[in-house]
Amino acid sequence: MIERRPFAELGGADHGWLNAKHHFSFAEYHDPARMSHGALRVWNDDEIAPGTGFPPHGHASMEIITYVREGAISHQDNQGNSGRTEAGDVQVMSAGSGIRHAEYNREATTTRIFQIWIMPDRQGGEPSWGAKPFPKAERSGKFAVLASGIAGDEDALRIRANARVLGVTLKAGQTAEYELGANRRAYFVPAVGVVEADGVRIEARDGAAVSNTGVLKITAVEDAEVVLVDVA
Repeated sequence: MIERRPFAELGGADHGWLNAKHHFSFAEYHDPARMSHGALRVWNDDEIAPGTGFPPHGHASMEIITYVREGAISHQDNQGNSGRTEAGDVQVMSAGSGIRHAEYNREATTTRIFQIWIMPDRQGGEPSWGAKPFPKAERSGKFAVLASGIAGDEDALRIRANARVLGVTLKAGQTAEYELGANRRAYFVPAVGVVEADGVRIEARDGAAVSNTGVLKITAVEDAEVVLVDVA
C-alpha cells in the first residue's frame, strides 16, 4: 500500500528567509494523522534564502539527517564540529544527550534541503556530527545507503536507529528495487522528477508512505532523484 501525499497539500510556513513544507506535524503545523511513520518523525522540505539560516538552538535524543538538494549548508555546533555540505551530499547529527548547533546558507543562491528526523533506539548518549559526499553517479539505477544504524552498512554515515536513509538516481524508464523487510515501513520523496510505484504516480517533492512489506519497485517516468527512508 502506498499513500501519496501531494506537495501542494503539505503543511508549512513561509518565514521569508525560510520557506518550509512539512510532511509530518512540525512546529505550528499539526495533523494528528501525520505525527510519524514508524520511527520517522520529521521530513521537512526547506528552502533557505542566501545569507540566512537557523541560529544556534538545541536538540536532544534525535537523529537528524540533512540531504542537500541544491546549494550548500554550513554547520557549526558546541561540540567543536563545523563543515559545509554541498548538493547531493549528506550530513548526520546525533543529538544524544543534548547539542546546540547552527545551520546557515552562506551561498549566493537559495539552498534547498530535506531535513529528516528519526527517533533513536536509545535516549541520550554522546552527541556527534558527520558529513560525507555521495556522488550521484555511484547511485545511478540502484539504491545506495547514505545513513544507517543497521549492521553491514559500513560505507554509510552512522545513526543510532534501526533505520536506513537511501538515495537513487534514475533515467526515464529505469526501475530501482528495494526489499522492505517484515514489520518495516518506508517513506520516499523524489527530490526531482516523476516516478511511479505500485501504479501510483509520485511527482517531484510529493511524499509516499509505504506500509506493505516485500519488494518496492520505483520506476522513473522522467529523470528522477529519489530519497527513501526505511524504518521499523
